[in-house]
Amino acid sequence: MRSVVVIGGGIVGLAVARSLVSRGLSVTVLEKEDRWGAHQTGHNSNVVHAGLYYKPGSLKARMSVAGNHSMVEYAQANDVPVQVCGKLVVATSTDELPALRVLAERAEANGVPAKLITPEEAREYEPEVAAVAALRVESTGIIDFPAVCAAIVRELSAAGADLRLDTPALAIRAGLGGGVEVATGDAVIRADALVNCAGLHSDRVAQMAGLTPRARIVPFRGEYYELRPERASLVRGLIYPVPDPTLPFLGVHLTRMLDGSVHAGPNAVLALRREGYRWRDVSLADLVDTARYPGTWRLARKYAYPVGLDEVRRSLSKTRFAASLARLVPAVTADDLVRSGAGVRAQALLPDGSLVDDFLIETARDQVHVLNAPSPAATSALEIGNHIANQVLENA
Repeated sequence: MRSVVVIGGGIVGLAVARSLVSRGLSVTVLEKEDRWGAHQTGHNSNVVHAGLYYKPGSLKARMSVAGNHSMVEYAQANDVPVQVCGKLVVATSTDELPALRVLAERAEANGVPAKLITPEEAREYEPEVAAVAALRVESTGIIDFPAVCAAIVRELSAAGADLRLDTPALAIRAGLGGGVEVATGDAVIRADALVNCAGLHSDRVAQMAGLTPRARIVPFRGEYYELRPERASLVRGLIYPVPDPTLPFLGVHLTRMLDGSVHAGPNAVLALRREGYRWRDVSLADLVDTARYPGTWRLARKYAYPVGLDEVRRSLSKTRFAASLARLVPAVTADDLVRSGAGVRAQALLPDGSLVDDFLIETARDQVHVLNAPSPAATSALEIGNHIANQVLENA
């Protein structure tokens, strides 16, 4: 094998390209936008996750724990801003204590440095927090993931990789003598192998390449607020709720960013477009795609009421959003919040309505498709890159 084409220029696609180049392969990266990391990478919370939430032995667990170390080391070696500040996962009622203990056990099983602490100890870290108990996680950090992308792009450019912005993949077919051919707007790129890291469009790229993926992407928008600068002192670090174990989302939380601002969120509402960062961002084609998929309706039957309805209400009401945050930090009020950005999570959904919980990677001849890589994919990007590069070589 001599050449690989990577579709998708987010942090995962770039990390895959980096790993392939390091093994002596010729790599072309295609990104349909005019900048790298334009979607999930550039719209996330910039948290380096520790790996405590994920099922022991899963790809997410293994790659997040390893990625926590490799991402911090990469940032430090490449002058990317990063800070390992730790975080609190807070139980605000006795009803949440069993789930908090399970989380502590999972952290231990995954090799994550974490310990259960008392309310008094929690207030030593976060004086304004409300807690009946908390889990202190030392290895969680904050970082600038777009800056990580920029550093990887510099590496790839120096290594001679072919990096193409404003270049969507429009058609894919098998090459006559093996390999793949990818048509863009003005060229046909021939390569020995294809890696699909297209994020929100990964299922469509897989279908374009001739696969029938096991899951389909359903986009969920996560909206953020931030605390007014004069109220940012309410939060020193990262404060998370105890998550609902039946959902892949971590709940609204408070995160002090590298610049000292404090972001609050995200919620989780169905996006009306694959790249729908606002309620008014609507795509009829995307809505039809979502509505025609049987898994969508099975998911709706499970979660539309009350979970989905509550998320929509919180999206439309700053007062409700503030009330969710006030469970963690009672001093937070609606007047303290200012609208910030939003992100869209590419969540893979199975036909039975189940949300894919782990990273999902499917292969075909001369092809590797990353079909589910939401959080903690940015944390795990360098590990995913190595894993995918191995699969490319094994699949050759």
